[in-house]
Amino acid sequence: MSDSVFRNYIAGEWVEGPKTIANISPADLSDVIGHYAQADAAQTQAAIEAAEQGQQEWAKSGLEQRYGVLMAIGDELIARKDELGRLLAREEGKTLAEGAGEVYRSGQFFHYYAAEVLRQMGETADSVRPGIEIETRREPVGVVGIITPWNFPTATGAWKIAPALAFGNAVVWKPANQVPASAWALTEIISRQNLPAGTFNLVMGPGAEVGDVLINSRQVNALTFTGSLETGRRVAAATAGNLVKCQLEMGSKNALVVLDDADLDNAVECAVNGAFGGTGQKCTASSRLIVTEGIHDRFVDAVVERMKKLVIGHPLKEGVHIGAVADGRQMESNLKYLELAKNEGGKLVFGGEVINEDTDGYYMQPALFVNTTNDMTINREEAFAPIACVIKVKDYAEALATLNDTNFGLTGGICTQSLKYATDFKRNAKTGCVMVNLPTAGTDYHVPFGGRKDSSFGPREQGTYAREFYTVVKTTYIRA
Repeated sequence: MSDSVFRNYIAGEWVEGPKTIANISPADLSDVIGHYAQADAAQTQAAIEAAEQGQQEWAKSGLEQRYGVLMAIGDELIARKDELGRLLAREEGKTLAEGAGEVYRSGQFFHYYAAEVLRQMGETADSVRPGIEIETRREPVGVVGIITPWNFPTATGAWKIAPALAFGNAVVWKPANQVPASAWALTEIISRQNLPAGTFNLVMGPGAEVGDVLINSRQVNALTFTGSLETGRRVAAATAGNLVKCQLEMGSKNALVVLDDADLDNAVECAVNGAFGGTGQKCTASSRLIVTEGIHDRFVDAVVERMKKLVIGHPLKEGVHIGAVADGRQMESNLKYLELAKNEGGKLVFGGEVINEDTDGYYMQPALFVNTTNDMTINREEAFAPIACVIKVKDYAEALATLNDTNFGLTGGICTQSLKYATDFKRNAKTGCVMVNLPTAGTDYHVPFGGRKDSSFGPREQGTYAREFYTVVKTTYIRA
């Protein structure tokens, strides 16, 4: 589209909204990426009704049609990874390499679920009654509402949209309002595929209006949400009232345990990459570094030296490791948590400075605190910031107890050369994902993803486990 305003996509048509917003790069406040339509409640309702109609036709589509659609989307994402990765980096602030990698991974999601289309097989069983046979099969759940966050604007959408379409559902997608460009770009690719009108809909707009219609609708059959714990609880309450299937991925306070016997160089890389990659704006980031006393001082010194080598700057510049903070509100929150950590008694040993670049944007040095305890607010709340806090512990037992002492439970990691401790950790870390000698951030697309406690609610995302959310089971009894 050549229009100066990028429109919503409803019932197979590009639709203007009652108002627009400017999408401004957090890396350069003079860089206006575009103006994006804002849907209202009426348009959101129209998208839901269009999805109901489109889904009935899409559910009847042949497997090869679905396979071809998903493969084509994946092919184009991968082919355009540099172009769309650059767009993503401009609007979200992560580095160009991270942006291109996210778009490539998004293509892989569509390829994976294209293959899942051809693996949809039922089961048969004999009845306990003579002369009766039983069949079980999975059918589409119906209309799926999708609400995604700003930190992975293409990938989070992809890993929800791809299985939804693969299993014969229709989609109404509300992306985060901070990152409409990446959502629009993915929608434009989807709009050119062989899909019945209404099967896929994009409604950009504020959560208080667009999101509320989705989460309170009785015509939405399943609602998948990734975002904050506070909003996730609202989504759960609203969908429960209507008995709507719900899947939530929410907050985290992930920890990386470093034992005395760890390979120091590897432990440092795991900590730095896990805590500060993506400007620390990952739900899987390791913001707590739980370190046993025998290696504590060497580990802290080595992490500081590694942090000194990190290059912070405009995400499109070559050689930059850490780009911009997502927006002004997030920067304010980051600085608030820095001051809170200091006031609670944490000692800042490196970073935390606001950085002035050639462009007017939101930049800060990653920060490392020591002398923190697990009961401090900075170690209880998710800051979503490039801030890591070291917690010194006596031994493995205390480390494991500290890791589990949180309301969250998404990822947990350990660095050790001990098979004994690694095995015990895998079994007893109360997290949905466990990493051994790896950063807490970084997961694969063909296996389940999700957490425990306040981190996740409902069926797992990704891999074959996604079918639990995007399908319903039908049992048929036959007497010939």
